[in-house]
Amino acid sequence: MKRKLSFFFIVITCSLSLLAVQQSPSSRQVEWLYQGGDPAGTRYSQLTDINPSNISQLKVAWQWKHWETPLPEYGTTPGFFEATPLMIDGVLYVTTPYNSIAALDAETGKELWRFDGEAYKLGQVLSASGWKLRGTAFWRDGRNLRILLNSRHRLFSLDARTGEPVHTFGNNGEVSLTDLPRISDPKHATQSSPPTVYKDLVIMGSQVPDRVQQADPMGYVQAINARTGKRVWTFSVIPQSPNDPGADTWENETWRNNGHGNVWAPMALDEARGLLYVPTSTPSSDYYGGQRPGSNLLAESLVCLDAATGKLKWYFQTVHHGLWDWDLPTRPNLVTITVNGQRIDAVAQVTKRGDTFVFDRVTGKPVWPIVERPVPTATDVPGEKPYPTQPFPTKPPAYINQGVLLSDANNLTPEIKAMAEEQMKKFVIGPMFTPPSLKGTLQRPSQSGGANWGGAAFDPETGYLFVRAANQVGVNRVGKNDGSDPLIKVDYSNVFARGGEAVSLPGGLPIVSPPYVLLTAIDLNKGEIAWQVPLGEGSPAIRNHPLLKGVTLPDRLGSPGSLG
Repeated sequence: MKRKLSFFFIVITCSLSLLAVQQSPSSRQVEWLYQGGDPAGTRYSQLTDINPSNISQLKVAWQWKHWETPLPEYGTTPGFFEATPLMIDGVLYVTTPYNSIAALDAETGKELWRFDGEAYKLGQVLSASGWKLRGTAFWRDGRNLRILLNSRHRLFSLDARTGEPVHTFGNNGEVSLTDLPRISDPKHATQSSPPTVYKDLVIMGSQVPDRVQQADPMGYVQAINARTGKRVWTFSVIPQSPNDPGADTWENETWRNNGHGNVWAPMALDEARGLLYVPTSTPSSDYYGGQRPGSNLLAESLVCLDAATGKLKWYFQTVHHGLWDWDLPTRPNLVTITVNGQRIDAVAQVTKRGDTFVFDRVTGKPVWPIVERPVPTATDVPGEKPYPTQPFPTKPPAYINQGVLLSDANNLTPEIKAMAEEQMKKFVIGPMFTPPSLKGTLQRPSQSGGANWGGAAFDPETGYLFVRAANQVGVNRVGKNDGSDPLIKVDYSNVFARGGEAVSLPGGLPIVSPPYVLLTAIDLNKGEIAWQVPLGEGSPAIRNHPLLKGVTLPDRLGSPGSLG
C-alpha cells in the first residue's frame, strides 16, 4: 500500500508540473531544478494556476511505474518510492529505490532513457530502512547538461540526453564514494539524498548502518569535481585528531573508536556566499552512549561549511550526547526574515525533537536566545552517562507534543484511557530527554519525529514556515548484548532493528490522545505559531475500532503515513 501511495504522489506531481508548464508560459518558474525547489530548500513555487478553487478538477495526465522487483539472486527487495523528480528543459529525472534513474518526457510521460547503476549487486543495503534514493542533481557546463546520480557507493555522471556515463568523469563515468577511512567496505555506506552542487563541486553525505561495529563507519561529507571526478575535500563530522573541533567533547578520546554522525539528509546552499549547511546525525550507537561519554560534537548539529573548501565556519549542537535517534533529518531552510525591524538572512532547522532552531546564517548567532536547561539523567542502563542539560529555543514554540506523562493517556473514552494508563505504567515515562532504559522508556516525539525527511517549506511572502510532524510515541529500550553478533563490541545497545518499537493498545489504538499528525505554520518574523491543524482524518483502523463504536470523534485525528 505504501508503495502505491508513493507512486500516486509522483503521478500527481507530474500532472501538476505539466499543468503549470502548459498554462503559465510567462511565469518566472515553470521547472523544478532541485529536490527542495531551490538550493535554499524553500520548496516555494510562484505558480498560481493551481489553487484551492480548481485543485479538485485535476486529472491524471499520464502514469509511469518503475521497473524494479525483488532479486532473489542478490537477496534484495526494493524499498519505497520516495523520489522527488527534477524537471529540467521539459524532462523529468526520477530516481528509483535501487538507486537507478529514468528520464521522462514531462508532457507525455514517455520514458526517454533509463540507467541502471546495478547497486543491488552488492546485496541488500544494511540500513534497516531499506533501499531509497529521494532525488538527483544536475551540473551544467555551457551546453552540456550532466545528471549526477549518487548510487549507493558510487557517483555517476550521465549525459542528460542519452543517459550514458560521461567517460571523461572519473573511471569511465563513475567514482567511488567509500575509499575513505573506516568506510572502505562499500556495503557499509549508501545514499538516500541527492547531491548538492556548488560551481564545479558535487557535495554528498552518506547513510551508514545504525549499529555498534568494531570500527563504526564515519560520517563524511565529500566534494567531487564535476568535470574530472577527483575528490576535492572531505569533512568528518566525528573528530579525527585531538586538535579537531569538538575533540574535547569526547571524553578519553573516544572519538577514536566511534562513528556515525553521518549526513543522510539533504543539505542547503547559500550560493551567493558559498556557504553549505549540513544537518548531522546521531553518533554510534543511536541509543547507547556508554562508550562515548561527553556531548559528542559535531553529531546532531547544524554545521556551516565553506562550500569551496569544506572548512568549518560555525556549528550548533541541537542534542548533546544523543540517545534518542533525533538526527537532524532534513535540509535546513534558508530564509530572509524581519525580526524587530531588522532584516536577517537566516537558516531555520526543523527537527525530530519538535523544535525549530533559527540562526543568522552568516554568523551562526541564534535569532532568538537558546537556553540550556536541566533534563532527566536517571537511568538503569549500566555505564550510561546522560548529558545533564539540553538546548531549548525560546522561540518559536515547539510544533509537537514533547514527553509522555500519565495525563497524555488516550482519552477518547474512559475505558480506553484506563487501558492506556495501565500500558504506560509498564514503561519509564517522563519529560522530553528522559533517557533510554532496560525497562523501556516511552519517547515522544518517537525515533521518527516530529519532523522527518519531508522537512519544511517556506513562503517568502508571508514569512511562514510550514512543517508536518508526527505526534506519536515510541519505546526506547536498550539491552545487554548476547555476543551472537561478532561485529558488536559493546556490552549494551538498542534491542530493536530500528532502535525503537511502536507502542499501542489492542487493535492498534495509539496510547496517547489525538491529534497524531499536525501541520503547523510558524511565523518566522515573530517567532510564533501562526496556526496549527490536525493533518488528515485519521486511519480507518482507528475510526472503525470496536472500542470506538458509537463514539463521536473529531473530524480530523491526524493521519500517520509517509514521513515525507
